Amino acid sequence: MGISLTNGRRENIILRTSCIGILVNLLLAGFKAVVGFSTNSIAILMDALNNLSDVLSSVITVAGAKLADRNPDFEHPFGHGRYEYLSALVISIIIFYAGVTAMVESVKKILDPEVPEYTTASLVLLAVAVIVKIILGRYVKRKGAEADSGALIGSGSDALFDAVLSFSVLVAALIYLGCGVSLESYVGTVIACFILKSGFGMLRDTLNEILGERPDPLLVRQIKNLLVEEPEIRGAYDLMINNYGPGRNYASVHIELPDVMTVEQVDRLTHRIHEKVFKATGVHLSGVTVYSYNTRDPEAAQMREQVSQLVMKHPWALQVHGFYVDRTKKTMRFDVVVTFGRDREPLIQELQQEITRLYPDYQVSVDIDRDISALQG
Repeated sequence: MGISLTNGRRENIILRTSCIGILVNLLLAGFKAVVGFSTNSIAILMDALNNLSDVLSSVITVAGAKLADRNPDFEHPFGHGRYEYLSALVISIIIFYAGVTAMVESVKKILDPEVPEYTTASLVLLAVAVIVKIILGRYVKRKGAEADSGALIGSGSDALFDAVLSFSVLVAALIYLGCGVSLESYVGTVIACFILKSGFGMLRDTLNEILGERPDPLLVRQIKNLLVEEPEIRGAYDLMINNYGPGRNYASVHIELPDVMTVEQVDRLTHRIHEKVFKATGVHLSGVTVYSYNTRDPEAAQMREQVSQLVMKHPWALQVHGFYVDRTKKTMRFDVVVTFGRDREPLIQELQQEITRLYPDYQVSVDIDRDISALQG
């Protein structure tokens, strides 16, 4: 998917949507806190705490977006986009802490219960809160998709889930009024569990983004397909995508070209694919490395097939590429993609020995690559 919004336009959407979320959640948290204290309802108070954590999340999202939109500088040539991931990390910790607090208070109320005193106004407020949260959640999710903001999409999903939690509080209140059975503390415990789950999931996903995770297989496939559409390119390998924040992806790739191409031809090709990939995906193709393949030696293809079959018999071998042989100088080179958990040097020695037995007169050079382009899984 190409870039449809400028960074300034994207920031404006995030800021405006977050501010609306802050205002709505502040009002809901305030009203629920008043109702919770007046009715002695721990469930409503925990729901208010959940809204308050949403306010803090939105504030930090705004701060992260402002910092992330700063222009690149000498110390940070790829920009400051990862501030959004750091802000998401802080948000996840706040949500997790809110969940722990909610759990402690709910358990206290289970051990030392208090009788709630619902009023018609409190029930109406809970019903209105459910409707407001549904509207807010749908709005924030739509704006998040428009701005390609994972933080906003997550906030929208969280708001929709908050509507479910508020509805459960309303149901518990109606059950108490109708049957005299108080489920207050237990509903508060359930809400706390979901807050903890949300915080943990967000923490896990954010840490993965900061550490660097395997690129999206669909994006990898799209970029490789764009490259091999070019008639000169026989294959695209070792695609590595580095992310420096939402919408800031830089990639390097190896392409396989015929050994008769001139440097001028390769230069024109690389300029063309840089522009093509960026327009289609928004990914900056910052580095292109070239493999050559034999076009003037008809026996090279047969040798490539024999070597590939030999290598692919190993269960840890996923792909052979970059094969080139010079039968005059008796040299052969190729790359092998292997599964994770294998030491590089023993594999190189093993493959060199096997290939040397097949072609004893050749000097064999093997390079080991890791499965970074989602060949497996």
